[in-house]
Amino acid sequence: MAAEEWPDGPIVLGVDWNFSQQMVRTAADLADALGQHLVCAFVDPASYLTEWEADGQRTALSLDPVINEEAEFPSGQLLRRLESTLGDPGERWSFRVLNGDVAKALGRLAESTDASLLIVGATRPGIRALMERILEGSVSAALIDSQNRPVLIVPVME
Repeated sequence: MAAEEWPDGPIVLGVDWNFSQQMVRTAADLADALGQHLVCAFVDPASYLTEWEADGQRTALSLDPVINEEAEFPSGQLLRRLESTLGDPGERWSFRVLNGDVAKALGRLAESTDASLLIVGATRPGIRALMERILEGSVSAALIDSQNRPVLIVPVME
């Protein structure tokens, strides 16, 4: 697909505590090349959403976020790391903190912003990452199964 045919809508980048700076720079370069805003989204792992309605019937009123005030400090640190890589948030990029299941939260953000692309990092190697995938599932696999927009999975390079 040529750049002039790229759909309007921001690019949503899922970032975690240990995000790859190369992944963030690559996503920002791609967003710049396509003339799109980059939304860096962090899903707070210590929070959850109580979902009162079944999938497909959910409204904004059916989501009851439980706010984790302790997570505000770590998400601030994450924002500072992003700023050291991308500069100040503004026209080029922004930062969002989400709650709930990671794949569902990123999917809701992509839907609400009419994102043209979702970017996430590939699963990390190692026994700890394997245990997390067994317990929580693979975010990238869940997004691929549930999205009607492109999902770009960036391998861990650092």
